Amino acid sequence: MLETMQLESINVGTIETVAHNDKSFVSGICKRPVAATVAIDRTGVRGDAVVDLEHHGGPDQAVYAYSADDYDWWAKEAGREFKAGLFGENLTIRGFPPDMNVGDRLLIGEVVLEATAPRIPCSTFAARMQDPGFGLAFRRAERPGIYFRVLNGGEVSVGEAVTYVASESGSVSILELFRFYYALNHDADTLLRYLDAPVASRFRTKIENKLEVLQRNPD
Repeated sequence: MLETMQLESINVGTIETVAHNDKSFVSGICKRPVAATVAIDRTGVRGDAVVDLEHHGGPDQAVYAYSADDYDWWAKEAGREFKAGLFGENLTIRGFPPDMNVGDRLLIGEVVLEATAPRIPCSTFAARMQDPGFGLAFRRAERPGIYFRVLNGGEVSVGEAVTYVASESGSVSILELFRFYYALNHDADTLLRYLDAPVASRFRTKIENKLEVLQRNPD
């Protein structure tokens, strides 16, 4: 199945200090729209800052995309404007599917992106939003956006068409992985199914750890 969408904004961040209440974080989360054509390679969007390399970036989470339609939803819920880049995404896409499977792809010109994981909110994100409770609101909304690995690099420009190509073998949805992250109980068959998908390495480690616990304590 093919669906056409549009790249509404390309967002690039620099290293900044994000502060809220008595906490501060050095981060690249403050991303702002750029008008120029931007190069994307296996490390992500050229010129975009990634500070916390333990939890962000890397080849399996090289590009983060968020739905412009979901921003419209947030704006309606909150009664205020939500601008592209606010959530720290690199690409803001109009018509983004509400859910995708791990392994599904986006084509933007010659760039090929493969979905690998949902975004999990953190304390830096809450500080960025100036709301300590925003992480919980984000979790409950189940509109996490998607991380991608770059299978083929190239240049992208605002306004370009984005084509969604569903994986023929996709069986693990991004939203399912998002819910898995917070779940307290798991079963081995489901975890093994997750591991059959091309999930991001950080998520894969978490799944493997849960599986190891289950196999060590089957009862």
